Amino acid sequence: MAERPNIVLILADDMGYGDPGCYNPESKIPTPHLDRLAAEGVRLTDAHAPSAVCTPTRYALLTGRYCWRSRLPRGVLGGFSEHLLEDGRPTTASMLSAAGYHTACIGKWHLGWDWQRRDGGAEPAKEDPSHGIDFAAPIRNGPTTAGFHRFHGIPASLDMPPYCYVEGDRVTAVPEGFIAASPWDAFWREGVIANDFRHDDVLPHLTAAAVAHIQDRAADATRPFLLYLALPAPHTPVLPLARFRGASGAGDYGDFCVQVDDAVGQVMRALDSSDVGENTLVLFTSDNGPERNAYERILRHRHYSMGALRGLKRDLWEGGHRVPFVARWPGHIPAGSQNGQTISLVDFLATAADAAGLDVPDGAGEDSLSALPVLLGRPLDASRREAIVYHAGNGALAIRKGDWVFVDAPSGDGNREPEWFKQERGYVPHNHPGELFHLAEDPAEGRNLYSERPDVVGELRALLRRYVDEGRSVRR
Repeated sequence: MAERPNIVLILADDMGYGDPGCYNPESKIPTPHLDRLAAEGVRLTDAHAPSAVCTPTRYALLTGRYCWRSRLPRGVLGGFSEHLLEDGRPTTASMLSAAGYHTACIGKWHLGWDWQRRDGGAEPAKEDPSHGIDFAAPIRNGPTTAGFHRFHGIPASLDMPPYCYVEGDRVTAVPEGFIAASPWDAFWREGVIANDFRHDDVLPHLTAAAVAHIQDRAADATRPFLLYLALPAPHTPVLPLARFRGASGAGDYGDFCVQVDDAVGQVMRALDSSDVGENTLVLFTSDNGPERNAYERILRHRHYSMGALRGLKRDLWEGGHRVPFVARWPGHIPAGSQNGQTISLVDFLATAADAAGLDVPDGAGEDSLSALPVLLGRPLDASRREAIVYHAGNGALAIRKGDWVFVDAPSGDGNREPEWFKQERGYVPHNHPGELFHLAEDPAEGRNLYSERPDVVGELRALLRRYVDEGRSVRR
């Protein structure tokens, strides 16, 4: 391609497949900016987060490698956790930086980094009752070590201490205060907090930082840029600003989603008004499915954050990881298009390389296949990868090939699916050691075919084992 595009990835936190209006005609949440983005580009209907929880998805997104291959085969990190990205591992940011891109991450990091200790010890400081961290010291092994020229954001989820902003490798204000835990839904854990940090101001603060960054980069016409905008919402604490309250028919959560949609609108306006929108590939998606309070939202508001799918965040069922994914690149992506090919967010590294006219670096992207053909309306290269792998919060795996999905666990449930929901959907219990679903005929995963199709179970189990044992799933 003659001119390398800017790349802007907007990653929502815990937004479900059924939340945006462009994915769910019955959604109680208005999302005009996401709807417009889909109308001006492509809407993917079978895109998946590589994990049903956030840290592993972020690892896979930046490395092109499934996180269950790392030291974190289950669960997530916290705000005091050590760095997860292996030393020297190529990332999307380091790849694009080496090719001349300016790279920035604004928002939620949640991949760990190494706080220094006040006692000067060599080992990274961890959370402890005395909070023995030297918050004034530079942070080691964070985003700027992973290939980003700039980082401005927060250590982990918005409900995890320490509550502070970080610019580059230093906090903007030392967290010297302490805040008690708050109740659900506006939940956060107790912990240290900086005097320039307010939970309800974080989403607008990060949005404004992204807009200012776009305007700054647009002034440099000699260098394309990557902006990874990792929003902290609609993850807990659910704190919509006053002007968004009552904007949806799905309670505070719905209102917070409207605020996320507004953030997307601000980013789009910044791109277009800065005259860089025409040569910018914009991607919007979510790191996993909606939080477990989605069941309560059904009872209160009849809003289904998972849409017609089964499962939520943490689950191996589709609703835990099938996510909204819309993209715009004027002149390249056909406006108003839709595509049902199966992709994963682990494909971001290879997709960014393809869009920029680069090769995936050696030793990188073991599981990443360029999804650029899908965005442009062409078929994937199926000869290079037969299937994608799903990853639950508890570490269990599933594999998807074509219309078949095999859950390598007795159940895809990670949230104790309520009985009333099972009855509403007509789900039938079983006692098999695994689950097999045919999504074309059963998209809500209500009929387990494990005992009826042992041939498919055997094929998919063997393929999953091969992917695990060989250390990669994409042929180079």
